[in-house]
Amino acid sequence: MDKPDIIIYTDGSSRGNPGPGGYGIVMLQPGSGYKKEFCEGFKKTTNNRMELLAVIVAIEKIKKENQRVYVYTDSKYVSESVEKKWVFNWEKKGFKNKKNPDLWLRFLKIYNKHEIKFIWVKGHNNNPLNERCDYLAFEASKSLNLSTDIEYEK
Repeated sequence: MDKPDIIIYTDGSSRGNPGPGGYGIVMLQPGSGYKKEFCEGFKKTTNNRMELLAVIVAIEKIKKENQRVYVYTDSKYVSESVEKKWVFNWEKKGFKNKKNPDLWLRFLKIYNKHEIKFIWVKGHNNNPLNERCDYLAFEASKSLNLSTDIEYEK
C-alpha cells in the first residue's frame, strides 16, 4: 500500500473482564498537522469489545471515502481477525459461536469504504501514540459519566 492518507492508533481497556472499560483513539493526517484524540468509557464491557470499538469509531470519523488508512493496534484479536481474513469467514457462517458479532457487523459496513491496513504494535512498549491511546482508554473507563454498552448488556 502507498503512504497512508490517515494514520490511526487505537487501544481498548477494561478494568475487569467484564468491567468498566473504555477506548482511546489518536488520528493523524500526515503532512497536514491534523491530530485528534477521542475516547469514551462504558459501565460494563470487555477488553476485546473496546479494542474493536476503538477501530470502528475511528474509521467512522473519516469523512472522505477511499482513503488509505493505517490502523495501529496492540490487539491481535482485531488485527489478525482482519489481516488473516478470519472475520470474512465468520460473516459467511453468520458469526456462529463468535463473540461480538454486533461490532464485527458494524466494522464490516465501513471496512470496504477505505483501503485499510492493520499494523500490530506491542502494547506497553514505549510507542508514544499507543501509550497515549492506552492512557485515554483507561482514563475514559474511570469517567463519572460512563455510557452503556447496550449490545453487551443485553
